[in-house]
Amino acid sequence: MALGGNPIFNGKNFRGATQAPPAPQAYGQGNFGQNPYGQGQYAQGGWNAAQQGMTQDQLQDMYNRPAAGPADTGRMTFDDVIMKTAACLGMVIAGAAVTLVVAQGLASMLMIVGALGGFVLALVNTFKKQPSPALILAYAGLEGLFLGGLTRILDGIYPGVGLQAVIGTLSVFAVTLVLFKSGKVRATPKAMRFFMIAIIGYAVFSLINMVMMWTGAVDSPFGLRTSMEIFGIPLGVFIGLLAIGLAAFSLIMDFTSIEAGVRSGAPQRFSWTAAFGLTVTLVWLYVEIIRLLAILRGDD
Repeated sequence: MALGGNPIFNGKNFRGATQAPPAPQAYGQGNFGQNPYGQGQYAQGGWNAAQQGMTQDQLQDMYNRPAAGPADTGRMTFDDVIMKTAACLGMVIAGAAVTLVVAQGLASMLMIVGALGGFVLALVNTFKKQPSPALILAYAGLEGLFLGGLTRILDGIYPGVGLQAVIGTLSVFAVTLVLFKSGKVRATPKAMRFFMIAIIGYAVFSLINMVMMWTGAVDSPFGLRTSMEIFGIPLGVFIGLLAIGLAAFSLIMDFTSIEAGVRSGAPQRFSWTAAFGLTVTLVWLYVEIIRLLAILRGDD
């Protein structure tokens, strides 16, 4: 599993779950009780069944039944992750819809509430020992309020950037998923080292930029991103492209962690953790894309 990426997947709880041995999925492995068709040790199954008066045909039918799959043994599956991620994204859309239809003043307030509340719940869900579906869905709803308010503001200034950002986010997600499934892009140790260096540099820049905006050292809408230029191009364009690339690679690491969880037989409840991690990355990706589009439009 890729380490050093999304802290949600690198927490000791999810990592410990993916490193645990998978539950037996066939009659010849471990406890027969893991299979939904019976209990007791498989090695003693025939003797116990004979004691219960089962016929030879009944015994043969029992042995011919398919092995229990991940869903039968309470293990995480790709379908679980897909469904729960869809639920989280549905909450994001619902939250965004609220801030898009209410009055402007209320939308701004809800945007702030969503940003602060989403940040708090992101920390709570990241460090919580066991995933909480209610808290994860609440996080998604709050992030929806934030994204809806941000989209409303930027789309009002630069019409069309909201829809473009949605299309861009879905496109990046689809491309990274295809590249991952094809095996063309993987979270190798070398790529991980580059990612860690780049993400630390980006975090330092973002912190400096935020402080300078708060203190009034720069008065441009996006701080240093738009007040500085390289060859006549706003610095924010280069920073934005880097951030989108980092978010896309973070998706690759998320996919790697989810695949490791499914293969190792992680408990089914951790599919909520996987959905939460994907939602966090997609929110980050959307913010970077819509900000880059706004900077590009502002430079027209």
